[in-house]
Amino acid sequence: MREKRAASIGIDSWTPNGARICDYLLGGRENCPTDRAAANRRLQSNPAARKTAQANRAFLGRVVSHLASEVGIGQFLDIGSGLPTRRSVHEVAQEINPDARIAYVDQDAAAIRHSQAILARDGVRNVIAFQGDLRKPGRILDSPRIAGFLDLRQPVAVLMLAVLHFISDEEDAHGVVHHLGGGLAPGSHIAISHTVDESPPEVGAAVRHGFQFVGAALTPRPRAEIDRFFEGFELLEPGVVDVCDWRPDPLIDDSTLGGRIIVGGVGACP
Repeated sequence: MREKRAASIGIDSWTPNGARICDYLLGGRENCPTDRAAANRRLQSNPAARKTAQANRAFLGRVVSHLASEVGIGQFLDIGSGLPTRRSVHEVAQEINPDARIAYVDQDAAAIRHSQAILARDGVRNVIAFQGDLRKPGRILDSPRIAGFLDLRQPVAVLMLAVLHFISDEEDAHGVVHHLGGGLAPGSHIAISHTVDESPPEVGAAVRHGFQFVGAALTPRPRAEIDRFFEGFELLEPGVVDVCDWRPDPLIDDSTLGGRIIVGGVGACP
């Protein structure tokens, strides 16, 4: 990403940004030299970071594909969305249903400005991006942007991939999910991926240290605590599993991806 273009859309290209770092790890082009430098420092302490990001993005694609094609959901609310690059929700969903509507939400104002610029540049339709904090779920669901774009009286898929582990226990991550679930119509679904607290101590320390470069405090949780996010939902098979093991594509070998420290699942609102 050239610095002049970044400046033209109000992006600080001199400060590393978590969304742009993720874009770089995924092989995207919406990043700056400072992001690549920060990402490479993260890779030095956690060499699996790139493969983990890729495994999580592959999980996202399979989830969206299943919900759009097999379940027939045409509305997606992606919270903690980062940048809409490298097979993001709208690309997968609208290949199946060109009329699918996608709302991207992120608390990072820079990520939202950048997302809006990408969507405008690419001429994407039926997609919006706006700033919102997952810690305040009511404000997201009650936002005029949502009310004028998604019909919450109808089934919607709420995606919270690799974001809940940035909400501490003191901030009541489980309460956030249950609040969101209570505002969804029957037939809606939630999808969650989350760093699991099962790594060797040195690996876990490296993962947490990597996120400190962008000021993000990571809270890995045991699988039992991640399972609790789905209380009140009907958990789809195969349950909460390593993201590489959630309905893998038999035609794609992703066994080399580093999905063994992040787990995910999908639940349906009864």
